[in-house]
Amino acid sequence: MENHLLQEELRGRRIRFTDAERALLARKAKAVGRKALLELETIVSPDTLLRWHRQFVSQKWNFSHRRGPGRPGIMREISELIMRMAQDNPRWGYTRIQGALANLSHKVGRGTIANVLKRNGIEPSPERSRRTPWSTFLKAHWKVLAASDFLTVEVWTGRGLVTHYLLLVISLADRVVNIAGITTSALA
Repeated sequence: MENHLLQEELRGRRIRFTDAERALLARKAKAVGRKALLELETIVSPDTLLRWHRQFVSQKWNFSHRRGPGRPGIMREISELIMRMAQDNPRWGYTRIQGALANLSHKVGRGTIANVLKRNGIEPSPERSRRTPWSTFLKAHWKVLAASDFLTVEVWTGRGLVTHYLLLVISLADRVVNIAGITTSALA
C-alpha cells in the first residue's frame, strides 16, 4: 500500500539516485530475481535495476585505470634528429640513420625511424634522393647561388631623355650587388 501511494505521488516525476543507492537497489534486485520483480510494484523498472547490476559487475572487472598510456613514445628531440639526418643525407636509409643514432648513444629501431619519417612526409631513401626538396638544394648550394635582375632607368642627357639598361647580380650568401653591365643600346 505504501509503495502504491508513493508511486502515485511520484507519477511523472523523475527520481535521481546516487551511485550508492543504485548499487543497493541493484544488489537487492539481483537477489530477488527478475520474475519476482515483475510481480512487485517498483519505482524503477525491473530491467533498469538488473541493468544497473550488470554495470556494477562490469565496473568491478574493469582494470583500465591500472593500465598506463602504452608503450612510451619516442622523444621529440630524437624524432627531430631523425628528420634532420634524413633531410641532410638523402641517400641514407633507415639502417644508416639507425647506426648514426647508435653512434650518438640513442638506441632506436628501424621501424621507429620509418614511422617517424612517414609521419612527417619524408619518403624512404631511394625516392628521397631522387626528389631533393628546395630547402636541401638551397642549403647545399647557398654559397654559389646568385640572383640577377634586369632594369631600365630613364636619364636626361644633352641629347634628351635616354634609356639606360642595367644588369644587376646579387650574391645570395653575402648579399653583395654587382653591376654586370650598363648600356643605352637595347640590342647590345
